Amino acid sequence: MAGVPAADAPQRAADYRSDQEVRWCPGCGDYAVLSAVQSFLPSLGVRRENIVFISGIGCSSRFPYYLDTYGVHSIHGRAPAIATGLAVARPDLSVWVVTGDGDALSIGGNHLVHALRRNVNLTILLFNNRVYGLTKGQYSPTSGQGMITKSTPLGSLDTPFDPVALALGAEATFVARVLDADRAELTEVLRQAAAHRGAALVEIYQNCPIFNDGAFAALKDPGGAGQRLIRLRHGEPITFGAGRYGVIRDGAGVLRVSRLDQADPGDLVVHDARRADSSDAYALARLSARDPSYAVTGVFRAVSRPAFDDRVRDQVAQARAAKEPDLEALLRGGDTWTSRRREGNGDG
Repeated sequence: MAGVPAADAPQRAADYRSDQEVRWCPGCGDYAVLSAVQSFLPSLGVRRENIVFISGIGCSSRFPYYLDTYGVHSIHGRAPAIATGLAVARPDLSVWVVTGDGDALSIGGNHLVHALRRNVNLTILLFNNRVYGLTKGQYSPTSGQGMITKSTPLGSLDTPFDPVALALGAEATFVARVLDADRAELTEVLRQAAAHRGAALVEIYQNCPIFNDGAFAALKDPGGAGQRLIRLRHGEPITFGAGRYGVIRDGAGVLRVSRLDQADPGDLVVHDARRADSSDAYALARLSARDPSYAVTGVFRAVSRPAFDDRVRDQVAQARAAKEPDLEALLRGGDTWTSRRREGNGDG
């Protein structure tokens, strides 16, 4: 990195802008996210030489070029695996993963869910434009059923992934969703995700103006977004549409949208992102699947659990304290596995 400021010098957004020309299509939502991240990073209180952005393959994965931090532009889908190794080896670093819906949920699906279930101390930004952009418009794991693309000329037959629901199913400890154009909420969610110790996944609805333009236009329309966008705030009742609508728990225990003047006030759901049981967070994530008229954003879950990389380092320290490692004894030792026949069934 050129021109690293003195250790005690205040950091500015300009310090995080690299000298590389930003090469995304005009109108791409990635520009808004990049600007928000560059403006947010100085507030972390972490020197930029201690920040690493790791990406896979895709339009979003050009992110490391445009940030004057350390970065790794890795291979398709493998960014979480590489980031896991770095997080374990270097506890002094703030490790970020930038990925897209194709990179993370197709070839990288296993790497992502294992990083989440292990609770590796990573902040993962998943850009979701519901299409493959870099490779020119094929359908992705989040494309809707019936979507016409270059690889699905008669319409996609696949049931799409919901990244938030998938992360909750993997027992991720921090899960959120935001819009690329909502600068205030994006910045606040980034702040909470970066402060979280463990795996934090932030899905970002991101517009692709070339291959899936307007996918989230209804959520950005000043005239109608208020009737569609449900913003979660921990500890607050879930209401929207100028307080005329809310999320209630009906008699069957199901979360659904209702007009508040037609609902029992006692049925209104108060959001609890810190609840250990993730069932309500999952139900909120799936509201959009049941009724595409609505989209839920904000922090769905933020719970505490020991981070994988911390536990690995503790385990190594315990092993070293127990006795001095003897590599020669390990190499020349006896069998480490013995087959025993189980009684009655003949299994080895």
